[in-house]
Amino acid sequence: MSADDHLIEAFIEMMSAERGAAANTVAAYRRDLEDYAAFLGRRSERFARVAVEGVRGYLGDLETRGLAPASAARRLSAVRQLHQFLVSERIRGDDPTGILSGPKKRQRLPKVLSEHEVSRLIETAAGQAQRGGASDATRIKALRLHALMELLYATGLRVSELIALPASAARPGLAFIMVKGKGGHERVVPLNDKAREAAAAYLAARKEAKLPDSAWLFPADSDSGHLTRQAFARELKELAGLAGIATAKVSPHVLRHAFASHLLQNGADLRVVQQLLGHADISTTQIYTHVMEDRLTALVAKHHPLAGTSGRKGLTRQAR
Repeated sequence: MSADDHLIEAFIEMMSAERGAAANTVAAYRRDLEDYAAFLGRRSERFARVAVEGVRGYLGDLETRGLAPASAARRLSAVRQLHQFLVSERIRGDDPTGILSGPKKRQRLPKVLSEHEVSRLIETAAGQAQRGGASDATRIKALRLHALMELLYATGLRVSELIALPASAARPGLAFIMVKGKGGHERVVPLNDKAREAAAAYLAARKEAKLPDSAWLFPADSDSGHLTRQAFARELKELAGLAGIATAKVSPHVLRHAFASHLLQNGADLRVVQQLLGHADISTTQIYTHVMEDRLTALVAKHHPLAGTSGRKGLTRQAR
């Protein structure tokens, strides 16, 4: 193992132990830093001595390889944090990334389903769950998908948070659930009646079929012991097809976007939506503000003293 490999391991250990980084985050950092180390290795350079020109060379290499600005910005973020770690550990006295600016990321608006489309998806899932004549396994799977849909649209959870909900999240009468999100940060998310009822119907069917109890709300035969993201995504695409909605428009993350967008469209405060989504920085939530434009324009037109002809005439008369 090279010196740089050892430094990557030390950095990863710090991210896990001190910052509580999630496994997926740690894996992404490892991939990015191993790529950076490989680039420097081809130039006979090392983390401890590389200058700003070397880091610039790496960014140029990423561009040559055709990486999207967002991906290159993420790589630079990992490299920055590594060099800051090396300075804090006194392995080197300067940070060669300090004066570098990252590639500009193009802000993309999230795909959003209309309220009508989400209703069609949920109604289709409910219809599949209520079909008669199905085997226990088919019925339980349909009830599970209905519960997943109601919970996802009611809470806006990340798919990784949704599939890993504990069985206790479906306790009768439970008004809120505690969710552990990115970086181990916890937040409280309210549940509505439809989500509770769908989860209860699913659990009742499992009990009636005498399936074993589980610590997970959505247990499955997987390494984690619960439903995987990939399995849920496949079922959601199938549901979209049944509902007559283009499958390319639908994913678990799109439903999270729908939750946020529909709340804002109906008057929710941006800070509240930030808290519900578990965003550490409100700038992440602000990508949804495009859905507020029509509502804000109408509010200004209705209430601003300068809006409309009558307002301007009134001010003109006062000026005279």
